[in-house]
Amino acid sequence: MTQDNKTPSQEAKEKRGQEEKIDDHVSLGAPSIYKVIAREGIEELERPAISLWWSGVAAGIAISMSVLVEAFFHHYLPDEPWRPLIENFGYCVGFVIVILGRMQLFTENTITVILPLLSKFSPGLLWITARLWGIVFCANMLGTLIAAIAIYHGGIVMPEFIDASLALSHHFAQKTALQSLLHGIPAGFLIAVLVWILPNTDGAKVLVIILMTYLIALGEFAHVIAGSTELFLLIISGDMSIGKAVFGLLLPTLAGNIIGGTGLFTMLAYGQVHEEIDR
Repeated sequence: MTQDNKTPSQEAKEKRGQEEKIDDHVSLGAPSIYKVIAREGIEELERPAISLWWSGVAAGIAISMSVLVEAFFHHYLPDEPWRPLIENFGYCVGFVIVILGRMQLFTENTITVILPLLSKFSPGLLWITARLWGIVFCANMLGTLIAAIAIYHGGIVMPEFIDASLALSHHFAQKTALQSLLHGIPAGFLIAVLVWILPNTDGAKVLVIILMTYLIALGEFAHVIAGSTELFLLIISGDMSIGKAVFGLLLPTLAGNIIGGTGLFTMLAYGQVHEEIDR
């Protein structure tokens, strides 16, 4: 049968095949990305509190691998000006585990569960969102505390790696409260950007996660969950008071992450699509 004598079914099949090829090369538009993330946010808001809790604890423990792997590089690499360029890749490991493992990380939720709230605001939805934030943040803190205790007292890490972890932690602890706040804004912004672009990454998710989190480490920005592991290590070792850690570093960093993730990027992302979503 020649090309001109195709049956209607063959022509329809060929047309569907051509459309699929086109779809494979078309990226999601901003409204579609919004719908994907908002749907994920609604699913998270509907999860039982106990599920959110244990997922958050797991994320806190897993994110601590960022500090530990960075300490491995710090120990083995010579003390040269270029060392941070390599050791900061270790910071990406925990984020890869947490994000691909679909664990509850507080800074992801500065955009994921906020988009549904912005489009359909109600006191009830606001309460559910605040509930999720509270559960996940506290669970993340417990997870990083468990990890810090295991690293320092658990006997699972060689002493030289503990020393390297403390050295990196002291570097973060030198920030003032204002610096923690300001340096937390870009970190929150970058994590929100990461969440926003993941639906369009197809098979490059790992690369995108590494790129965005590497920028956080390289820029010495402050991430409240990963940074809490370092603060807990310093508290456990006796090198920092609880008051200094909480009020001088942890809470300002938390505020900066929320400002960067929700106050800046999420509002901008919603602003570019809300007219189309309404229609």
